[in-house]
Amino acid sequence: MEQVHVKTKEKDSNLLAVISSETNHDDNPIATLPTREGWSTPLTLYNNCWLRSHMVAKFMLVKENFKPRHDDVILATHPKSGTTWLKALAFAIVNRSSFESVDASHHPLLTQNPQHLVPFIGAQGGNLDYLETLPSPRLLATHLPLSLLPSTVTTMGCRIIYLCREPKDAFISRWHFDNKIAQGAKINLDTAFTMFLEGCSPFGSFWEHYLQYWKESLQRPRDVLFLRYEEIVFDPLKVVRDLAGFIGVSFTEEEVKSGVDQEVVRLCSFKSLSGLDINRNGGTERAEGKIFIAYSALFRQGKTGDWVNHMSKDMGEKLDRLVEDKFKGSGLKF
Repeated sequence: MEQVHVKTKEKDSNLLAVISSETNHDDNPIATLPTREGWSTPLTLYNNCWLRSHMVAKFMLVKENFKPRHDDVILATHPKSGTTWLKALAFAIVNRSSFESVDASHHPLLTQNPQHLVPFIGAQGGNLDYLETLPSPRLLATHLPLSLLPSTVTTMGCRIIYLCREPKDAFISRWHFDNKIAQGAKINLDTAFTMFLEGCSPFGSFWEHYLQYWKESLQRPRDVLFLRYEEIVFDPLKVVRDLAGFIGVSFTEEEVKSGVDQEVVRLCSFKSLSGLDINRNGGTERAEGKIFIAYSALFRQGKTGDWVNHMSKDMGEKLDRLVEDKFKGSGLKF
């Protein structure tokens, strides 16, 4: 399809209205794109990446109109790879000097969900006009593959923190989550597994997503930090210190002596966040009422290896063979 170029906010609004239209296929480029049912909402294939159909119009604008800044810090994840945890950790690290202490009773993480505190680029409260109003340095997030972000993200020196997860655990988390937010029929495990193996899940195939950011981290190790979810589970304190150093706000000797880094770990732990009232009882509506995300759905277990409780041995081996094939020669292993 032709690239659509827009340069003003007025044109942004007009373009969004056009590509969101469902009444005239001649004026709606999205209407000609492949679409599949199966997950909690339909998916549309755009630039070789499956996206939730109701979000394609907004994500088309990101590639053209999102304006990265050289001091942006972008948290990138494929869905259900530890996004909420990474957002909490990064927010607490970056904003620790703004509060008397990270465990102060007025800390935003105690009353707001991490997904709300770090906006997604082009979605979920992170529309492009709003992002322009944020002061630098900005802490932003995305589920988009690198190929659907502006090329300037990689040329302006933006720092990217990418978090991935062992694919079997990521799949099970994805399946549970989609069934929790679905307002209609739920997807059974076998159907979800087949679509996952085909790369047909929200934000595309996990292997292409992982590899795009992995290769970028090899080319620009000073600007792209590649993490595995399992690393945070195994040694959260080390990861917190590494994150602070990478972002450029390392903990001082005095902070380490007083345990500020350890308090960040405690504050952002699964136990701490999942027990808060906002995360037990709050939620947000999406897709004009088609999806309701209870914040509790973002805190299922947080464990590694849970896939064995849901998938058969044959399914696990089949996914392992796919992982071995897709990542062969890349250096990326689990």
